[in-house]
Amino acid sequence: MLSRLPDIDSAGKVYPHPSFFETKDRIESVLDQYLTLEKLRARLEDLPVQFENPQPRLWQPIHWQTINQKQVVGIDLKIFLSIIVGAVNTEAPIRGYTQTSRQYLEPIHPQLARFVGGVVAEDGTMLELGLWEKEERQHAPALIKTYIQLTGNKPILSPHAPKSYKPLNNPGDDLYRHGLHRIITEYSAVCLYLRLMAHTTGTLQQVFAELLQDEINHMTKFWGFGIWLFPESYLSRMAGTFGQILTRQHSTQVSHIQPTAHLTRTFHRMMGVLDWNSWSWNHKLELVYTFIRVWHRLWRWSGSLTPEYLQQLFQ
Repeated sequence: MLSRLPDIDSAGKVYPHPSFFETKDRIESVLDQYLTLEKLRARLEDLPVQFENPQPRLWQPIHWQTINQKQVVGIDLKIFLSIIVGAVNTEAPIRGYTQTSRQYLEPIHPQLARFVGGVVAEDGTMLELGLWEKEERQHAPALIKTYIQLTGNKPILSPHAPKSYKPLNNPGDDLYRHGLHRIITEYSAVCLYLRLMAHTTGTLQQVFAELLQDEINHMTKFWGFGIWLFPESYLSRMAGTFGQILTRQHSTQVSHIQPTAHLTRTFHRMMGVLDWNSWSWNHKLELVYTFIRVWHRLWRWSGSLTPEYLQQLFQ
């Protein structure tokens, strides 16, 4: 027999059939727990420590057998499951992501390249896994376990093919373009898992809390490092990209790195993978609200990242 919904969970008051405003309150509660300025700063300051002594973030024990359908709150189960499948398809090819990022990073910053993609022999043999890969490779199996626990069946998957390493004439421009893709992907995952925390409870919510913490950790490190490496243009380009994504506009400016149009396509591809067109307007509005609120937190935090602070951190 399924247990009844709790009155309170880690996202606040639980509503069996939440309105937009009730879900908004739960989103804000999760924001206040995981995206405070202090926690974002701590995640960034952890990066030089991980360069010297990489240690993966440990998950809290999860009692998988206690996950059940009643822990999905305020969202149709079929749509919820399609979101899980889409997330697995995006998360699964982690080795491709890490090795592409490693190749873009190595000419510019070998330490971050090792953090992301580890160490690879000349023949392509992996000698050492990157810390980012060690943490991210837990995600797809966790989502698959969740799907099986909710349905009794294995999901039918079509993993996304990650972009391969395609350098142009300037390693700095190559990394700049790739770094924006990496951040927008991590940022999208943060927003998705945060919203799913607001629509779940119990052990199921705990799974998304672990995923969320990993994505915040990685997004924060890439974001702060990018500001340090490209101090003149990174924030302004990110702001313009975010605005154009939300308004579905593409840049007409000709540029040798052309980040905005590519990023917009990346964002809309992700929404397609997550079966966005089947969502109700209420649920679409929730996700847009989450994107805006997470961006607001990140923008405030970015304002505290002075050149002196970043130079001391990454010198």
